[in-house]
Amino acid sequence: MARGVAALGTWLPGLVLLLGLGLASPLAAQPSEREAQARLDALGEELKAVSAQLSTTREARDEASEALREVETALAETHRRLDALQAERRTLGDEIASLEARRDQLAAERTEQVEALSAQLDALYRLGRTPQLKLLLNQDDPARLDRLQTYLNRLARARNKRLDALARLDAELADTRRALSQRVERLEAVAEELAARSTTLAEQISERATLVARLDERFASEQARLATLAQDRAHAERTLREVQERLARLERPPPSTAIEQTRGELPWPVQGSIASTFHEGAGVHRNGLLIRAAAGTPVKAVHAGRVVFADWMRGFGNLLIVDHGDRVMTLHAHLQHFTAGVGAAVSRGDTLGAVGDSGGQQRPGLYFEVRRGGDPIDPRRWIARQP
Repeated sequence: MARGVAALGTWLPGLVLLLGLGLASPLAAQPSEREAQARLDALGEELKAVSAQLSTTREARDEASEALREVETALAETHRRLDALQAERRTLGDEIASLEARRDQLAAERTEQVEALSAQLDALYRLGRTPQLKLLLNQDDPARLDRLQTYLNRLARARNKRLDALARLDAELADTRRALSQRVERLEAVAEELAARSTTLAEQISERATLVARLDERFASEQARLATLAQDRAHAERTLREVQERLARLERPPPSTAIEQTRGELPWPVQGSIASTFHEGAGVHRNGLLIRAAAGTPVKAVHAGRVVFADWMRGFGNLLIVDHGDRVMTLHAHLQHFTAGVGAAVSRGDTLGAVGDSGGQQRPGLYFEVRRGGDPIDPRRWIARQP
């Protein structure tokens, strides 16, 4: 009996954990799909509320830093809109090509129907205006009369079918031409907005370059620059711990995604060259990897989870955090723009954003960090070796 109680004490915590994660046996009451979705939606709203409460994390040190935050936030929106417009333009191009092919096909079918109808009408014309009456007056062989009447009936039915087909083709052709006109008109509007956004982008990039230069001029020495970077890192540590604490206090914390079982097998968020490794970088880069890659390169989620933060943060620029459950988070900094928003569920390989140089960086790259229980750990212990 004592052994049984001891065994129960051994596996009971594990059972409680499984029940808490919704992984109990089929005997447990299973929520409906609608209820499950409602809980997920509620979790997303909670995460958005937490993100709003953490808006102070975007604070800048001074006027120049605040201006940098504003212009980089605007740049992110411009890049996001440009990406959306480019995608829409590609979609419209495909739709226009498809509609043009459909229009040509319908026009060819209409031509065939007109030619066939002309042949039928020509045959009827040769028989005269009242072929049935002529057949009766000729008092020809009754069997021959029946055959001719059958032929005339078939010819009339075929003519009516051709006329119906022509009417249908004309209607389809009109609809196709109308849809094509609408797509072309929308494509022209997209092209105009793309041009305007591109102009805005150039102006914002120029403004950002001026601000970054102003920020760099503040440092009278390398020591002063390193001191500022250390301040940024200390500020980031406080903020990230607050994120972790607020997630722990959620009524519906993000569920486990079994990330512990993927150690050493996670994919890289982006392919590129390593500029600094764990505990080798300076400032906010000290606790992770800085990966150099071309601006605009998609940044992928390394594992399933939920976006719990997507905002501009001092030192990090545009920062996106994914919570994977089990108190494990991944950080993605210096993004050009965000693709996923706060509260969004992401799967392994989903695009989170694009590589950028936000946060006052001189070169584009992705800063990637893994945190467990709020403490940074070497990402190379979790992600696979580069191919």
